[in-house]
Parts: sequence; C-alpha cells; structure tokens
Amino acid sequence: MAPIPGSGLAKGLAVTLRTMTKKSVTAQYPDAQPDLPPRTRGVIGLFEENCTVCMLCARECPDWCIYIDSHKETVPAATPGGRERSRNVLDRFAIDFSLCMYCGICIEVCPFDALFWSPEFEYAETDIRDLTHERDKLREWMWTVPAPPALDPGAEEPKELAAARKAADKLSAQQAPPATEPHADEQARAAEQPTRPQGDSKQQTDQPKPDQPKPDQSKPGQEGSA
Repeated sequence: MAPIPGSGLAKGLAVTLRTMTKKSVTAQYPDAQPDLPPRTRGVIGLFEENCTVCMLCARECPDWCIYIDSHKETVPAATPGGRERSRNVLDRFAIDFSLCMYCGICIEVCPFDALFWSPEFEYAETDIRDLTHERDKLREWMWTVPAPPALDPGAEEPKELAAARKAADKLSAQQAPPATEPHADEQARAAEQPTRPQGDSKQQTDQPKPDQPKPDQSKPGQEGSA
C-alpha cells in the first residue's frame, strides 16, 4: 500500500506539538549547579604525602602532561651503628590540563594512592598557560574528592583491614594474662593412670589379686574319684 502523501510531515509536526506542551527540564547553568555522578572525571587532585616520586604517572601518561621535579635527602640512621639512607623529596608536581585527555591512566598506575579524581570542573582560563596547575592547586582539589562508595555487604573484607585486625588480635593475646594451668606433677600423675572401659570395672574388682592363692574350684564328692 502506498504511503499517504504528507504523512511524514504530519508525524513530525505531531512530535513537535507534543514537545512544546511539555515542561522544560533545562538546567539554567550556572545558576543551577548540575548533579554530577560520583565518578565524574573533573580534575585530578594530588595527595602529596603519599607521593614517593616514583615517576610512574609521568612515564605512563600518553600526553606527557605531568611534570615532576625532586631531589634526594640523606636520612640519618634510626639506630646506633645503622646505615644512612636517602629518600626522594618532591619539589614540583604540575599537570598541564590543556594537554590532558582525562584518560585516568596516571591515577590507575599510581601504586601509593597519591592521585584522585575530583568532580570539580570550573577551572576555565582566558590564557592557555594558566591551565598548567602546580601542586598547591592540585592539593586544594584533593579536599573535594568524594568519599569512596560503601562496600557490598556480601563482599570480602579488604586485605588491609584483615591484616590490621589479625595484628591487633595477636597483640591482645600476648598482653592477656596466662591462664592457670594444673601443676606439672598432677599432669604427669593423670597421664600415668590407665583409662578403664566403663563396663569392665566390676569384672576387674572380682578378680583375685596375684599374691593371694586361688580358691579350690572342685566340688565335694569328686576327691575319691580322683
């Protein structure tokens, strides 16, 4: 059957009329702030206390937009006669967000949880050179990082919590007073006593002792026949 001429136009106008009669749902930004999902990739926050200057994030970044500078400091020995050690001290940690493509590889490869996603996204600049943010600015965004979601009630306990609980139980067991134990002589005496079956107690008491003569079991009147 051939379509009726002008039916497509009528359907389009009907959709337009239905849309015009509905209430508008447009959020008037910036007066109305958007309700962002918890895993929004807005900007990267730095928790520099956890950074060990391992350079993994800078090496794995596909855009090479992470700049890290550091120097070494000598740490004195903790015990007398010990050996001095050296540690890396972070001097600069900067991210050029004009080059960043928000892939999140730097956050995933960080082994010490020093980088996090923050939902902040209002950091536009009039000059592109101002999009290179130093560690002070990255640290300010760290405090806007949302808390991690709660674990599934049926999920396994994290290994860190299990190890900490095991160490606490071991420490409390060492600090607890020892339980009272029986004397060593009583333990040895109890070990030397043989165990008797419950049904053989009467039979063992009826048996004659080895140093006593056995009674004559012969009946009267059988002596002459012998």
